[in-house]
Amino acid sequence: MFLAKNLHILFLCSWFPSEEFPTNGDFIKRHAEAVSINHKVSVLHIVSSKNKSNTIIEKHINNNLTSYTAYVRSTKNPLLKAVLFFKAYIKILTLIGSYSLIHLNTTYPFGIFALHQKLFKKKKYIISEHWTGYLIRQKKRISSTHNFITKYIIKKATYVCPVSNELKLGMQNLGFKGNYFPVGNVINTTIFKPTKDKKDPFTIVHVSGLNDAQKNISDMLKTAKKLEQKLGHFTWKFIGGAADSYQKLITELQFKSAKIEFTNHVSQKELANHLKRASVCVSFSNYETFGIVMPEAIACGTFVVSTNTGILNELEPQNFFSIIDIKNSNDLAKEIINQYKNPTKLNTEDMRNFVKEKFSKQVISEIFSNLYAATLNSNN
Repeated sequence: MFLAKNLHILFLCSWFPSEEFPTNGDFIKRHAEAVSINHKVSVLHIVSSKNKSNTIIEKHINNNLTSYTAYVRSTKNPLLKAVLFFKAYIKILTLIGSYSLIHLNTTYPFGIFALHQKLFKKKKYIISEHWTGYLIRQKKRISSTHNFITKYIIKKATYVCPVSNELKLGMQNLGFKGNYFPVGNVINTTIFKPTKDKKDPFTIVHVSGLNDAQKNISDMLKTAKKLEQKLGHFTWKFIGGAADSYQKLITELQFKSAKIEFTNHVSQKELANHLKRASVCVSFSNYETFGIVMPEAIACGTFVVSTNTGILNELEPQNFFSIIDIKNSNDLAKEIINQYKNPTKLNTEDMRNFVKEKFSKQVISEIFSNLYAATLNSNN
């Protein structure tokens, strides 16, 4: 299989960072940036906005990556919304011009646009899927319309690229038959890398949107209280949101020597600084498609404790991360205490290289380039 170069890839994105949702689909943007190493990339994204009375299209150019985001007026009428989105989609396509193939990001609902291009313009497409709703553990109810349309979109794709094998199994469990080829998320190993500075005094870091149903924040706080009784002083940072939803529980737990910090969303550079100076990074999730913070922490040279969800669960065992069962707060406490009393001796450069060899921009770009070449040469 030859490595395709200098193609024009249309990134058709249900999610992408915008003025309305600055962090939405950040991992998709990283895929687009990776692909732009070898190809011209045009991003097509549409989002409803309560601040716009008419459709406005914003264009941003960053080297080989051009993003077109259409802001359409918000409406509760589903038919009107569909019409506004379709008109914006056609306008952006006109601005983009000719392209080689489509890279669809999240199957539904923008896969409808990919189908439109396939049926009327004979354009081939591959799919990257990220949605946790397809996971078996999520047990999320999907409407019959969503299910029917998604099955057809996946059937017509040349490749379906969930970000983990667990997500692939979830999609297959739902009856989505396709040509699956998992491709992970991008880790920027030029930002997420070890530091030569000393680590902070014993610090635990958790990074997420702080959704309790998925991330199990409440049980991590209760675990922190147990640790306080055994370890005394330490810091546990929760990065990605405010403490508002957990303030009542924090007050009830009455922390005395442990320091619990909540920090809103930070830039990648700031996040990398938090991760590289931490003693342990924790993911106590009930479900994950990938869990991007875990390999980011490893690339920073920081030990990771994770439930058996997401991408670490699918990698070969290493001495720089440990896997525990979902909701097992006793094992979570045990692993943290082990790192406090007898921290694992880590080769931080080996850790960074471990991540770089699997999830760097260059590696992911080459994987997609091969898939693009195979797609253009396929009969599908």
